[in-house]
Amino acid sequence: MRQNAAPMGLARLAGGLARLLMPLLLAGPALAGDRALADFIGYSDNGRYFAFEEFGVHDGSGFAYSNIYVIDLTTDSWVVGTPVRAEAKNEDTTLAAIRAAAQGDAKPALEAMGITVAADIAALVGDGVPDNDGTSLRFGSPSFVAPGAVSGDYDLKLSSFPVKAASPCEAWFGEPPLGYELNITAAGGSTRLLHRDATLPRSRGCPLQYRLYGVVLPFEAGSIAQGVAIISVYPGGFEGPDRRFIAVPLGL
Repeated sequence: MRQNAAPMGLARLAGGLARLLMPLLLAGPALAGDRALADFIGYSDNGRYFAFEEFGVHDGSGFAYSNIYVIDLTTDSWVVGTPVRAEAKNEDTTLAAIRAAAQGDAKPALEAMGITVAADIAALVGDGVPDNDGTSLRFGSPSFVAPGAVSGDYDLKLSSFPVKAASPCEAWFGEPPLGYELNITAAGGSTRLLHRDATLPRSRGCPLQYRLYGVVLPFEAGSIAQGVAIISVYPGGFEGPDRRFIAVPLGL
């Protein structure tokens, strides 16, 4: 009996550790996706163009990447020649180096579009905000009359629904791909549709979820005419849902 006491104790210890670690192991794949961050570069002098950067580290390969988008707010489309993309070829290349490379490559397009006006973050749903499902966001234009003063009162409402995609998303991820609809309502006014997907663009992959991330305006804009809603989109990825961004003009 004495000879078996140590192995039995070890077995009980191993079983206890397994019970403690199992929730973490089960949660691992859901947390392993590639969560991109965003940097709002700014607007053109005339308010027509908006530029932002999406950057992070790919799951699976561990390679850093940066994508810089320039959007024509009058047509809700990418400017020809963008997005500008840079991606590391190995894990030794840092994210800072890849971001610098993308910014260098994008410089001619940013200068050609006159992107010189800073972006003002009117509202933001940070990734650490608890108990927020990302389907609604209330905001207004920052006012310079007094600290905390806001001009206008608007509500964004985001919903999603199954939609057709070019890729066999359901076969790949076990769920139908989702499109989104975004509406805006002014206080005391009517609701206006900003966007509703008919089909998915191939560039969006196989979205499994959408969340409102924020609203940005040109610095000292005074209105939301050139405002942009930023939506987080979560396409299926190599090790779990990834996070990318969509910019939706508010003035269309």
